[in-house]
Amino acid sequence: MSPTQLQILFVQIGLMLSVAWGMGYLARRLGQPAVLGELLGGILLGPTLLGAFAPQAHALLFPLDKAVATSLDALLKVGMLFFMFAAGLEVNLVHVRRHPRVIALTSLGGGAVPLVLGYAMVALFPGLWGQQSRPDLLALFIGAALSISALPVIARMLMDTRLIDTQIGATVMASAMANDVIGWSLFALILHDLSPGQADSNLAVALALVLGFAALVLGVGRWLLQPLLHQARYFKDWPGGLLTFLAALVVLAAVGAEHAGIHGIFGAFLVGVAFGQDREPDQDQRIHDMIQPFALNFFAPLYFVSVGLKADFSGQFDGPLVLWVFLVACLGKILGGSLGARLGGLSGREALAVGVGLNARGAVEIVLASVALEQRLIDQRIFVALVAMAFATTLISGPLLQRLVAPLRRTNP
Repeated sequence: MSPTQLQILFVQIGLMLSVAWGMGYLARRLGQPAVLGELLGGILLGPTLLGAFAPQAHALLFPLDKAVATSLDALLKVGMLFFMFAAGLEVNLVHVRRHPRVIALTSLGGGAVPLVLGYAMVALFPGLWGQQSRPDLLALFIGAALSISALPVIARMLMDTRLIDTQIGATVMASAMANDVIGWSLFALILHDLSPGQADSNLAVALALVLGFAALVLGVGRWLLQPLLHQARYFKDWPGGLLTFLAALVVLAAVGAEHAGIHGIFGAFLVGVAFGQDREPDQDQRIHDMIQPFALNFFAPLYFVSVGLKADFSGQFDGPLVLWVFLVACLGKILGGSLGARLGGLSGREALAVGVGLNARGAVEIVLASVALEQRLIDQRIFVALVAMAFATTLISGPLLQRLVAPLRRTNP
């Protein structure tokens, strides 16, 4: 890269971080997750607003330069790996053992109902989605996308409502974890089928490969690497060495996932899940404290601003498609999660609160949509609809949950 291209790249990174900080701060002041502000910051800088009202300024700040775009894309891909590792750390399977029946039924309802409704929406209304070369894969992807929740957003929402340590909070978190693992596994299977030379591969073989890779990463991380970290004294005396070691694992897992025909972010997510089950709370907390601040405050803001930069809401906004995706997403999660929780023994209001809590999509959904767009599984119209759905469900879930739990607090102070 030339000095001029480097300057453009650095200006873009600085501008994106500045806008992400300002809009994220504003979102938090309004009681919303910072990711919504970061996404709005990208929309502000992107073709939707700056590109439409000040095209010369947009062209000056974000010129069509292949070298600059490639360098920024590489940085964002690395950032995506560490964000997904941080998301995987939120998966704590201990919650499943506390209330197994209600969590099993809630996970089943909160995952299966939106999956079936999403698949049916594509299969029954093909004209809504435009011409598709692989309608079967698109239907499975939409179902998987609607079944996934956003663990980081849900965790923050439950903390804000002081529900994180209650049965409602444990049910929501554990069910969202199960839905996310299954949803990402389905997505990994779809990506494997999209890989060059894999289009005609046997479904059972592809499923076995995805499950085998997941079992390998989880097993090695849980039973080999965690004991190694506990016994290695120099990791305790040298925190930077632990950070370097974890970063190497994340990258190597991503390489393995790519080699298996699965997207690298699935490997990074699995490493996070493996290290999120540490039996030693101090070690688990050290990993959180090292990885999460940088992943969530440097890489994540850059990534979500870039999503806004990609999405052209003015030119690619399809009102009927956005409305359908939003309504089916809400119906599937709230209905399925609430029904499962009710069958599991929770009261009607508690079960509805669980369904509403599961309905928040947010950051993880946007990552999923971005990868699908990159793999050309979806077009810009569908991408915009999924981003809008993630934005809207995150926006409404917090206030609705507050209203639902208020009477419960008065009854059980």
